[in-house]
Amino acid sequence: METIWFALVALMIAMYVVLDGFDIGAGIVHLWIAHTDAERRAVIGSIGPVWDGNEVWLIAGGGVLYFAFPALYASSFAGFYLPLMMVLWLLILRGTSVEFRSHVASPIWAAFWDVVFCMSSVLLAVFFGAALGNVIRGVPLDANGIFFEPLWTNFLPGANPGILDWYTILVGVAALAALTMHGGLWVVLKTSGDVSARASRIVGQVWWLVVLMTIAITTASFKLQPQLALGLRARPWGFVFPVLAVAGLLGVFWFERQRDELKAFLASCAYILGMLTSAATGLYPYVLPAATNPAYGLTVYSAHGPEHGLRVGLVWWIIGMALATGYAVFTYRRFAGKVAVSSDAEGEGY
Repeated sequence: METIWFALVALMIAMYVVLDGFDIGAGIVHLWIAHTDAERRAVIGSIGPVWDGNEVWLIAGGGVLYFAFPALYASSFAGFYLPLMMVLWLLILRGTSVEFRSHVASPIWAAFWDVVFCMSSVLLAVFFGAALGNVIRGVPLDANGIFFEPLWTNFLPGANPGILDWYTILVGVAALAALTMHGGLWVVLKTSGDVSARASRIVGQVWWLVVLMTIAITTASFKLQPQLALGLRARPWGFVFPVLAVAGLLGVFWFERQRDELKAFLASCAYILGMLTSAATGLYPYVLPAATNPAYGLTVYSAHGPEHGLRVGLVWWIIGMALATGYAVFTYRRFAGKVAVSSDAEGEGY
C-alpha cells in the first residue's frame, strides 16, 4: 500500500509541474514576447481561466503527502521552513499580479504587476528546481529523521549542505529553462500573430539550453546520488521513463519545426513527466535520502501512515481526483482555442 501511495504522490507532483509549469513559464516569457499592453493581456488571458485550478494539484499533493507519509511531511516542512515561506510568498505574488493588474487604469500600475508576475515566476521555477535537487542529493537527516538546512553554506554538496549549492542551483537553472520552453509552447498554442511567432523563437532558442542542462543534471545526479543507478538497475522497466523524457524533448524539436503546436506542447509535457518519474523511480524506496548517513534516509516503509488509513484514504483519493480531473477537463474544453490580441480585452486577470 505504501508503494501505491508513493506512486500517487509522485504522479500528483508531476501533474502539478506539467499543469502549473506552463503558466509559470508563460509568466517567465511574457515580458519578452509581449511588447504592448494588449499583447501582455493576451498572454495572461491564455492562463487566466486555468492557473488557479492548476495549483489545486499542489494543494492536493501537500495534503496527500501529510496523509500518506506524515514522517516525511513533518521532517521536510521543518527542515525546509525558510524556502517554503519564500515559495508561499512567490505564489501569493503571482496570484496577486494576475488579479490586480487590471484594477487600476494606469500604465505604471500594469507595468509594475507585469514585472512582479515575471520575477515571481522566474524565482518559483528556480526554487522548485532547487527543491527537487535537494531531494535527489539528500539532506542532512539525523538518526531521528530531523534536519535543518540554511539557505546556503559553502555551495558544496556534502554532509552539511545548504539549500543552495552548485548542484541544486544547476537543477534550478535546468527547471527555469524547461519551464520557459514549456510556457513558451503554451503561448504558441494559445495565441496567434506576432506574440505566437516570438514565443516560437524563444522556444527554438531555449530548447538547446534544455538539452544541455538535461545532460548536465543527469550526469551530476548519477554522480552525487548512487541510489539512482541502483534503483533503475533494480527495476529495468523504469527505463521507460528516461526514454519518455528523451522522446519528449526530441518531439518538441520536431513538432515545433513542423508547426504542429499541440503535439509540440504535449511533447514538452512528456519530457517533464519523464524526467520527474525517472527521478522517482531511481530514488524508490527513499522518499527523502540522507546526505549524512544512508541509513538515516526516510523510505516508504519508515515514513508511511497507518495501513488501515492508507486503504480507506485510497477510496476517497479516487473520488476526489475524479472530481478534480473532471473539473480540469471541463475548464480546458470550455476555454479551448486561441486568445485574441485586442486593445479592449477586459476581464478577470487581463
